[in-house]
Amino acid sequence: MEAQFEALSALVQSGETLSFTQDFFVKFYQAFLYNDRWLQYIEGVGTTLLVTAMALAIGVILGAVVALVRVTHDQQHPRHRNPVLGIVNVLLKIYVTVIRGTPMMVQLLIMSMVIFASSRNFTMVGALTLGINSGAYVSEIIRGGLMAVDPGQMEAGRSLGLNYITTMVLIVIPQAIRSILPALGNEFIILLKDTSLITVIGGKELLYAAQGVMNRTYEAMFPLVGTAAIYLVLVMIFSWLLSKLERRLAQSDRR
Repeated sequence: MEAQFEALSALVQSGETLSFTQDFFVKFYQAFLYNDRWLQYIEGVGTTLLVTAMALAIGVILGAVVALVRVTHDQQHPRHRNPVLGIVNVLLKIYVTVIRGTPMMVQLLIMSMVIFASSRNFTMVGALTLGINSGAYVSEIIRGGLMAVDPGQMEAGRSLGLNYITTMVLIVIPQAIRSILPALGNEFIILLKDTSLITVIGGKELLYAAQGVMNRTYEAMFPLVGTAAIYLVLVMIFSWLLSKLERRLAQSDRR
């Protein structure tokens, strides 16, 4: 196969016109097989999954904390409001508003060129930025799910002698998870695809690998189409896992 590629490349350099099949083979070979370039894509996929996992963990933890604080503030008795909780709630509202109201690209550039201007670990800076961004959206998803649970569930738990936190953890949150899981799944899929944006600040993920191949071959179609196909496969796998989780939760409800 390598000998055939070398022969066809020599024909191209001599000015010969290749057939469609020969041209397809040459471009495919130089995009994925020449000098083991497929390893660059594999490395990019590994970095993409690592960034996604880190951003996902940050987003879920941050989003859950923000949602619980805001729900706790909203469920206070009007005559017995905690002023400290009120200040924290205002700050969290500002965080959610700013993050949701500004483009992801701008946030990445601010984090890499202003806040972490001295850092050269652009991949980790990108993961942190994606996690902070996702946290704002996850917080609204979780908050909506918690607010959608019948208030009688909280009252029932408190009437059994459980405190607020125990009632929330054992009764309210499990019910909310079932309703917010599809929306969380969509957010996680968006997060996986948004990892491609960190290429702008120098993050070495999948699209970065494809751009490296493009710069060497001066051919964009196969690296970009291949990258799109890899992202599609990753999203399909993630969607399949999510559907299995949803079915398992539905089966547990029937029992």
